[in-house]
Amino acid sequence: MNRSLTLLMLFCILLLAACKVSQPGDVESSIMKSVKRTVTIGDKEKKNPIASSPDAIKEGGEHFQHHCQICHGLDGHATGVPFAAQMSPPVPDLSDKDIQEYTDGQLHWIVENGIAPSGMPAWKGILDDDEMWKVVHYIRNLPAKGSLGAPAIFKEEAEEHEKMEKGSTPEKEHHQHKH
Repeated sequence: MNRSLTLLMLFCILLLAACKVSQPGDVESSIMKSVKRTVTIGDKEKKNPIASSPDAIKEGGEHFQHHCQICHGLDGHATGVPFAAQMSPPVPDLSDKDIQEYTDGQLHWIVENGIAPSGMPAWKGILDDDEMWKVVHYIRNLPAKGSLGAPAIFKEEAEEHEKMEKGSTPEKEHHQHKH
């Protein structure tokens, strides 16, 4: 059931990404700039109540892997996410200067409330407050780009696509095994 839900989400995201034909237009760009200004004001002074520690970063990474990797990749750089650049606006590399300049309070606000016009969902009600703060710690301590590879679901899709291009199907593979 969980795999089916993940595949359905992936299909919907890819379908939306396929609809994009160009960079964000003036209206989309204006909305995103307005949202960024709001985020800059919202919760700017709020401090992370969870002390940064290897355990907090690890736990934040686990929540990130479970909830965020479908768009941001395992490493937060969108590594291996085939539709990241085609989204409108594109999925940001969370190590970018613009993202890292947000305060912890602003990052928490984004995780909690999402950014509706961008496709970034709100995690309030799914993650508790401490979990969101730990995700902020993970975002502050992202692994090197590409160091964790692509999310498994995209690796599987790429492998299946490669097999299809080579003319291999599960039925053919079954008959090619030596008995």
